[in-house]
Amino acid sequence: MFQSLTERQERILDLVIRTYIRTGIPVGSKVLVELYDLDVSPATVRNELAALGEMGYLVQLHTSAGRTPTEFGYRYFVQKLLGEFSLPLHEREMIRHQFHQARLDMNQWMQLAAAILAHTSRGASFVTAPQRRINRFKHLQLISTQGRLVLMVVVLLGGEVNQQMLTLAEPLPQVRLSAVAQRLNELYSSATYEEIVALSGHLDTLDAEVTRLIVEVLRRADNRAISEIYRDGLVNLLEDEGTRQAVRVLEERTLLADVISGTQTADTRGVQVLIGGEGRWEELKDCTIILSRYGVVEHFSGTVAVIGPTRMMYGRNVAAVRYVADLMSGLVYEYYMDELPAGESNELNGVNVSE
Repeated sequence: MFQSLTERQERILDLVIRTYIRTGIPVGSKVLVELYDLDVSPATVRNELAALGEMGYLVQLHTSAGRTPTEFGYRYFVQKLLGEFSLPLHEREMIRHQFHQARLDMNQWMQLAAAILAHTSRGASFVTAPQRRINRFKHLQLISTQGRLVLMVVVLLGGEVNQQMLTLAEPLPQVRLSAVAQRLNELYSSATYEEIVALSGHLDTLDAEVTRLIVEVLRRADNRAISEIYRDGLVNLLEDEGTRQAVRVLEERTLLADVISGTQTADTRGVQVLIGGEGRWEELKDCTIILSRYGVVEHFSGTVAVIGPTRMMYGRNVAAVRYVADLMSGLVYEYYMDELPAGESNELNGVNVSE
């Protein structure tokens, strides 16, 4: 969690990060006072920089050097200091015109979105094609193995099979486990995870625990699958020593799917900002990914994203991802509108930053 900052500390942190993003040079107290005509002395600024360093927002490589932002500092900046930012009107009009010309060809949408985001961010981009996101339950088996351990096998419509071990509070005979499986198979036949949640009230302890695991299987299935992937701007990552490893994320479908599913759940709305891999993906430790789902979330949706070094133009890139995602959502809604339930919304707004 973020530590509380004074108004002056927030102002100084904001200026350090914006200056470092623009110049790439560590920022010192004298530079801040001269550039921004601050009404305090360099010594006061130096003390505040030291305090921000102790709290983990800034780092100083050696005593005489200026400060640079940490991943933690960037997160605070994006979540609390960045503010609203929109692409200039002429850029938005140009992008909209390009999409209008390609609106009848979905492959062109994807390629165009990737090219626009790579150009705008001066980094790399990826776009996944929209696809159906709802999986359905087919069959459950509970198999007694040893003592309190039970093998749970969940089969989804379409043939996907998931297996995991369940530890019971006490050993149960196979006949009891089979009865539970039969009961849940009948109750949840062809159901989505939301339908299972709605049907699962007033269950006993074992049925409720097995149901919880079934729901998790369906949620993961809904959020991890990706189909076609369109990429652009990889050369921009190769030019930066700190972000070359991120190319692996864009080249390995399984890893990319893991990043997408790990940041965007079924309930996610709007732009997500993933800074430094959040301790989960070593390949992203020097990178930021800004991504958003687009489309009609529970029916047809994909992901648009930019990826680059943590020192990036966050305001511009968040605005670009949001704008392209909004355009893509409108196109997907028009493309699939005959297949959607009446009154379905394609609204996807907001910005979220992992802490």
